[in-house]
Amino acid sequence: METIHLPKKLLLKNARLIDPAKKLDRTTSLLIENGKIAEIDSKMSGTKIWDLNGAIVCPGFFDLHVHLREPGFEDAETIRTGQEAAAAGGFSAVACMPNTKPALDHAGLIRWVIEQAASFPVAVYPVAAVTRERKSQELTDMMELHQAGAIAFSDDGAPVSSSELMRRALEYSRLTGAPIITHAEDLSLTGKGAMHESEVSTRLGLPGIPSLSEDVATVRDLMLAEYTGGRLHLAHVSTAGALEALEMSLKRGVKVTAEVTPHHLLLTDEAVVGYDTSTKMKPPLRSESDRKALWEGLSRRAITCIATDHAPHTCEDKDVPYDEAAFGALGMETALGLLWDRGVRAGLLAPGHLIELFCHGPRQAVGLPVPVIEAGGLVELTVFHPEETWTVDANQFYSKGRNCPFQGWELIGRPWGILKGDFWAGRVEPEF
Repeated sequence: METIHLPKKLLLKNARLIDPAKKLDRTTSLLIENGKIAEIDSKMSGTKIWDLNGAIVCPGFFDLHVHLREPGFEDAETIRTGQEAAAAGGFSAVACMPNTKPALDHAGLIRWVIEQAASFPVAVYPVAAVTRERKSQELTDMMELHQAGAIAFSDDGAPVSSSELMRRALEYSRLTGAPIITHAEDLSLTGKGAMHESEVSTRLGLPGIPSLSEDVATVRDLMLAEYTGGRLHLAHVSTAGALEALEMSLKRGVKVTAEVTPHHLLLTDEAVVGYDTSTKMKPPLRSESDRKALWEGLSRRAITCIATDHAPHTCEDKDVPYDEAAFGALGMETALGLLWDRGVRAGLLAPGHLIELFCHGPRQAVGLPVPVIEAGGLVELTVFHPEETWTVDANQFYSKGRNCPFQGWELIGRPWGILKGDFWAGRVEPEF
């Protein structure tokens, strides 16, 4: 993907500007000058004009949960291909998880990731490991990692199995201000499970992962967060039980936020019936009652973030029997289209609420400033067209991965790309 340097002055014409923080939702024009928003409702002539024909322009989306695989697994994804996938999906920034090889458990690695990402407009914010090598035996130097640029801490891909270490990590979160992002899973209950434990898993002859695995671990971490006063973020909530525990903790004033993925909102364990390994992820696709509960959690605003858990894999890791395949699915290039079509167009989400879930909630969870559409503001914008029809085709993705559970879905609403500072990056070439 080539980035395009913007003209010194660029007028976005016929753009639907939406910014919930500014109570803004109207079709008008936006003047961009030298990487800043110069004027809304501009009628300035004598500048380059890009007629967006009703495309939506909103504050730039932030994906709080992605796996860029580098260092160590560059055959599945690199920082650059992940950034390109993000731009194509409408994300101006991402947070990358530490389950790389080596794990992101030293300050030098955190600085290296930031430096590697600096040449492309999509900002990459590293999430450092909670424990060394993610082995749940010894805490990392969290203060040093935070000072090096880590915005949060997680052993994602595995839980912090030691309650004592999780307690200490949450205590450190009070000092750093950076939350602990928990992968809530009791491995003794998960066992060798490959999908959600249910009638479907029995019928398919696949070992199951019970909801209890997530529920028990979620309750433990919420209790530890309440006890320590630390900051906790629940990654990829997938069960009604975990959601119930979250809402009870929020009522008690626990410092906790939570995310949900598009695949847990839109798919159930029935999607596994064809043994398509792109439907194998952790936590697994749950029951229909769990799926409906997650939507209710969004509507009650208990869950404030949508994150993709973008997890690319090589064909060699996925083109194997289901119970042997790697866990994980792609997410960045489909998330916006899926949630616009199956969320906003279906009447389950208001447009402004969707933007909050992709932009405001994720940044607030990790203490990052939220971009705004106002005169003088820096340009960090997502552009997508709410009426463009498209068919999901993983073979056309910018990501190296092809493990997409939504292959062949027809959607209305497609991301075009991002405007960031003086640059455009995306799947659509600007016409100005």
